[in-house]
Amino acid sequence: MAQTLAPESTAPAVAKSLSLPARIIGVLTAPRATYADVAARPRWLGVLAFVLLVGAAATFVFLSTDVGKQAMLDQQVRFMEGFGIKLSDAAYQRMEAGLDRARYTGAVGQAISLPLMGLIIAGIAFGVFNALVGGDAKFKQVFAIVAHSGVVITLAQLFGLPLAYARETMSSTTNLAVFLPFLDESSFAARFLGSIDLFQIWWIVSLAIGLGVLYRKRTGPIATTMLIVYAAIALIIAAIKSAASGA
Repeated sequence: MAQTLAPESTAPAVAKSLSLPARIIGVLTAPRATYADVAARPRWLGVLAFVLLVGAAATFVFLSTDVGKQAMLDQQVRFMEGFGIKLSDAAYQRMEAGLDRARYTGAVGQAISLPLMGLIIAGIAFGVFNALVGGDAKFKQVFAIVAHSGVVITLAQLFGLPLAYARETMSSTTNLAVFLPFLDESSFAARFLGSIDLFQIWWIVSLAIGLGVLYRKRTGPIATTMLIVYAAIALIIAAIKSAASGA
């Protein structure tokens, strides 16, 4: 008796879509697979809301404490003095008077600046890869990749703010200058290394992985180019600070 065989399907299996929590965790633990899912199903609203809410909440809580207010004030003063700006007593008092509003302005500032920066970064990446490299990705896909890479920035806040509270200072504990404590803080080398942060390097590499997956390019050259640009910006900042302070 002839036996009828069902034709074997040649359609590729479709991977199950990752949930929002899985994508948030995956950006940190399995970025390549996670970004592949994001590229195939570009969703950005949920992860952007997560990044904004967690970041704004962490900032609000930190700046609601006296330690956080003073740490932020000290950081602002050091930042301006680093560019050679000398504050008068009246200017310092005005800054002190605004500390009670800092928890609100800080949280709102993040809610505005992070999406705006995400759009700018996505726009630059979209222009470079689509116009110069010949890619065919949609802007929605690029923005979704950028939005998911923001999880690394959120982790940096969750790591850094408790440390800032414990140390009573917002000076970074993850920049390269902390590994060379013998350097004079006003030296060019210290300013340059202090402008390079390990979490920002992680974010750049994570974003490079995402763009590599989306555009089917090798991660190495993308990450190297982005890190060179980052280092160049750090050099410019260090040079401006050194020139402004007369160092």
